[in-house]
This record gives sequence, C-alpha cells and structure tokens, in this order.
Amino acid sequence: MTMSSYAAVDYGVAARALPGQSTSGDLHAVIPRPRGAIVAVADGLGHGHEAAIAARVAINTLTAHADLPLLDAVRCCHEALIRTRGVAICVACLEGGDESLTWLSIGNVVALLLHADDRGSIQREHVLTRNGVVGHRLLALRSATHPIRRTDLLILATDGVHERFEVDDRFAYPPQEIADHSLARYGKLSDDALVLVARWNGSPARHAAT
Repeated sequence: MTMSSYAAVDYGVAARALPGQSTSGDLHAVIPRPRGAIVAVADGLGHGHEAAIAARVAINTLTAHADLPLLDAVRCCHEALIRTRGVAICVACLEGGDESLTWLSIGNVVALLLHADDRGSIQREHVLTRNGVVGHRLLALRSATHPIRRTDLLILATDGVHERFEVDDRFAYPPQEIADHSLARYGKLSDDALVLVARWNGSPARHAAT
C-alpha cells in the first residue's frame, strides 16, 4: 500500500447540539499527517452560535498549523481565539514513525487510550486534563506521550458526555458504532455533546506488510 492510500486511523463521530439549539459548539478534526494523524475536539464555552464560532476558529487554526509541534500548534490556537469566547480542547498526535501518541487536554474535554493486552484484558490511559481556557487563560502547557500499537482505540469526549462512560465491552466494534452508542447512552441533555472514536491502524510500513 502506498503512502498516498494509507489511512492512519479509522474513526467515527457522534454529536448533537443542546436540545432547542440548531448549532453545536462542539467540533472535531482528524487531520492526516505523512506518518500519522492529529485528532482534536474543541468545545466552545457555553453553547449556540458564539460557542460554535470559537470552536471553528480552534479547529481551523489547528488544521492550518498541523505541521508544527503539538504545543506550538496549541499556542497558535490561543492567539487566534483571544477575541472569542475561548474553548476547552484536547489534541492528540498519533505518530507512525515511533508508534506513539502525544496528547494534552485543556479544560473539560476528556480522552482515553484503550488497548487489549496479550490476555485480552482492556488497559486504559487517561489524558491529564489541565485547567484553563484556550483564548483566555492558558497555563504552562505540558503534554504526555504513550506507546501505541495497531488496533488501539482513542476516545475524546466533551463535557456533554458523562465522564465515566464505559466502552470496554465494545472495544472491537467499529469506531462509528462505539461513538453512536456512547452518545446515546452517556450524552447529557443539558449541553452540546460530541464523542470521537479513532482506531490506530499502525505505521505505514507495518500496515503495508500485512
């Protein structure tokens, strides 16, 4: 398989606006890179049109600066969002060169990394969420890096989804089915809500060899 046809992740997204609203302030991006992808979710403060504007600025800025190191891209988002409501955000960079995931979360977007060990048990890592609002109050940034392997599952969810959602029993399901189930079962009716589920396909070299 050539690099041009290689897809770093398979993913699915389930989202809805706050009941009674026509626009959601929760948006996502999956941005291809030569050896991987950037996966991001932005939650504009509040809900409705102004929240959606802030989230769109964040997603557009990340997309425009996808070639930068993770922390630099987030700082660019902060500068671009200064005249908006601001956002909570989680950004994850999946890299096939060294089979790693580097991520950070600012505000109330949560993320899980799930993988099955050699005995079939599901192991999980949680993103370290830092306080702040991108565009208003950005504290010292710190990312974390974890090894990843093919079939690992990355899940990002805004605070319109109950934080203690469980997906272990659906680990092998297609990402879209997991996202739809998570939103239907754990989504709140008091806020916009979004769940993004991405499955890592492995590095291009390993993917081509299978």
